[in-house]
Amino acid sequence: MGLRRVVVTGLGTINPLGKTVEEYFSNLDKGVSGARLITSFDTTLFKTRFACTVEDFDPSRYGIERKELRRIDRFAQFAMAAAATALADSGLDLQKIDLDRAGVILGSGIGGIESLTEGIMDYCAGGCIPRFSPFLITKMISDMAPGLISIKYGFAGPNYTTTSACASSSHAMGDALNLIRLGKADIILTGGAEAPVSVPSIGGFDASKALSTNNDEYATASRPFDRTRDGFVMGEGSAVLVFEELEHALARGARIYAEVAGAGMSADAYHITAPLPDGSGAVKVMRLALEDAGLRPEDVDYINVHGTSTPLGDVAELKAVKSLFGEYAYKLNISSTKSMHGHLLGAAGAVEALACIHAIRDSIVPPTINFRYEDPDIDYNLNLTLNKAQKRTVKVALNNTFGFGGHNSCLVFKAF
Repeated sequence: MGLRRVVVTGLGTINPLGKTVEEYFSNLDKGVSGARLITSFDTTLFKTRFACTVEDFDPSRYGIERKELRRIDRFAQFAMAAAATALADSGLDLQKIDLDRAGVILGSGIGGIESLTEGIMDYCAGGCIPRFSPFLITKMISDMAPGLISIKYGFAGPNYTTTSACASSSHAMGDALNLIRLGKADIILTGGAEAPVSVPSIGGFDASKALSTNNDEYATASRPFDRTRDGFVMGEGSAVLVFEELEHALARGARIYAEVAGAGMSADAYHITAPLPDGSGAVKVMRLALEDAGLRPEDVDYINVHGTSTPLGDVAELKAVKSLFGEYAYKLNISSTKSMHGHLLGAAGAVEALACIHAIRDSIVPPTINFRYEDPDIDYNLNLTLNKAQKRTVKVALNNTFGFGGHNSCLVFKAF
């Protein structure tokens, strides 16, 4: 029996550029920056005092009762909100589907780190008396996001979290694709969620010299491919997509945004934070994804690159694109939407998958904003979609995500 085909029938997101998918897409096209000064804790003594944050988030708008909030970390609240939006968008009638064949697979790099931090701080403030919230563990563990969603909607199929740093949600979507292909499920809510704007995250990433410290120009600090880039800008939020088996979707007359054509996974096997300098790990994962999709490099129109605005990562990834695509690389559109919504860590791949679907649906490539100065190590003959969105028919889009530890993932979306 051949592999079944998988399509996307619902979209939902909560991220620094929008609380709805259409608001997010609109701000992508406009080149809006989601970077803001951090107000959730005192950053006076921190090297980095800004991030891309979700403002005025009201969980009650998404069916999360106020009495539940003290039991659910912010990252899981984001996931539940995005899932509710994606399900509504899909038009699924939960009374008419087999809930045993409906699952939830989400990625999160660090889960409820804010809840863990609060628990430890309360412990220390209380004279180290071991009095902890009975909800600490369930707020902290990253698998609680898909768990809560499955409980709410009765989805009794595959249910778990993938954790592979910044590649987490892309691995979740790759798993969802393959489980539906193999007949293990008909519908899977997939994507990722992260709420990392906290004392240990900002402090820890600062200590590892990964974050931008450009506090004076925070709104433009995420500047992939620019000579003055000095690290990534942290983001928060969630994106959830409804992956559905094609015949199941057609039988109920579902709207289809795109087909999930393939996925690739690889490891650099090189360094805990730095990419292979020649980009060979990224080459491998893009090649695997295209082979899985039965496509050639020349079939690709757009690549949403990992593009974190770090000195080493941006150069290595563009080397990989040129290595795999050869002369055709100069006919592609390439962009990093992290320049706008920041780096959502474990949720990055999911938010950027939405950007790929936007490019396919609306024939527009979102820009890489904040570019000013050329870097001699970067080839600007490549179309990096600098500063302004570009109209283009996009039939095939690649979504690259790479995580600390050398984790590489690439997804292929194509027009249906």
